[in-house]
Amino acid sequence: MLRTTRALLTALVLLTAAPQVQAAEKGVFFPETFTLSNGMQVVVITNRRVPVVTHMVWYKVGAADEERGHSGLAHFLEHLMFKGTDELPPGAFSRIVAKNGGKDNAFTSWDYTAYFQSVARDRLELVMRMEADRMANLKLTDAVVYPERDVVMEERRQRVENEPADKIGEQINATLFVHHPYGTPIIGWPQEMAAMTREEAEAFYKRWYAPNNAILVVSGDVSAEELKPLAEKYYGTVAAKPVPERKRVSEPPIGAERRVILRDAEVRQPSIRRLWHAPSYRTDKDGNAYALQVLAEIMSGGATGRLYRSLVVEQKLATSAWLGYGASSWDDTTLSMGATPAPGVDMDKLEAALDAERTKLLKDGVTPEEVATARKRMLTEAAYARDSLSGPANALGQALATGQSIDDVESWPVRIDAVTAEQVNAAARAVLGKNNHVTGLLLPANHKGS
Repeated sequence: MLRTTRALLTALVLLTAAPQVQAAEKGVFFPETFTLSNGMQVVVITNRRVPVVTHMVWYKVGAADEERGHSGLAHFLEHLMFKGTDELPPGAFSRIVAKNGGKDNAFTSWDYTAYFQSVARDRLELVMRMEADRMANLKLTDAVVYPERDVVMEERRQRVENEPADKIGEQINATLFVHHPYGTPIIGWPQEMAAMTREEAEAFYKRWYAPNNAILVVSGDVSAEELKPLAEKYYGTVAAKPVPERKRVSEPPIGAERRVILRDAEVRQPSIRRLWHAPSYRTDKDGNAYALQVLAEIMSGGATGRLYRSLVVEQKLATSAWLGYGASSWDDTTLSMGATPAPGVDMDKLEAALDAERTKLLKDGVTPEEVATARKRMLTEAAYARDSLSGPANALGQALATGQSIDDVESWPVRIDAVTAEQVNAAARAVLGKNNHVTGLLLPANHKGS
């Protein structure tokens, strides 16, 4: 259920792209949209290829909206949303979806919480009725809440504390974001998770879960004309209510390089990663977000990317090398670089080579030819995004939950196609030229140095 990595957020960015390559025009998913009388936004992406739909409800609240000292509450509530209403006993929601041949799940991020079902077209009304029911009528008792708290704490032990890569990732985030809630893990800190109560979960639910703070996205074998009566029948009857403004602290200026080193007996493959603060779509004041996406494609676009070609193919220092950036975030996001060493390669040597690539980029920049090739490749790779059922629903839901508009999503190809080499170089200097980054080294327990 938990989505803790920004790798997922980077992958979703590629879905907001153009169906045309040679002439980038406005238009990606061509959604229809309307708003219910209670303020709930509804988005429909029609795809008639198969009689199946993906139904998603996105709440504009996530782990970064928790009160300080109550980490993990948003993700905890995600679990509790499956614990029933007066109409459905605990666990019945998923059982009914499965019995009707569908799949369902949910995930929590720092900025949103989403619930989804993939079902046959003739089962759409069923899942809409159940989802609208738990939007308004969740019933929590001590008997279901506290055992589920134990489940979530075990999830943390299995997914974070027993996984060195996730463990160091958590520590890197906490070191990069020293004040902003993005430095707090989505699943929560263990001592705060252990103190979560039914009353806190109920208060969080009543504060944030409302139709006017939610987005319904349906992708598949349905049109807006067909969906609207069902949306009005089920979601339209849920009363709107006041929702708090999102208030988050800003990150203080930090000009120091920082290092996080984790030595663990479970590590079989060491790695290095380095993170910088970077603007998201919403916080981008200098027009760098689209240029950074092109930069990521130039540096990390598969086997032809600069980092892979240099570190893996030519120097044979690494088995993988990458640069990642995801622009969909309510507040500032991150840009990251990393690599895993080839057998026998010293980590200090790999780090020096990775840093040399950054220095070369900042000094010499990228060429217009590289930018043109990257733009074309991005548009080509994304040309088939609309063929997916879940992909468009994920992309639009994420975008709308983090402050973008449908017009922003549909304008993506035009904006990417307008990126120049000068803009990419300026964006690289603005982010990679700073020394406020965090370097994380994941090493075997007996590793010496660094």
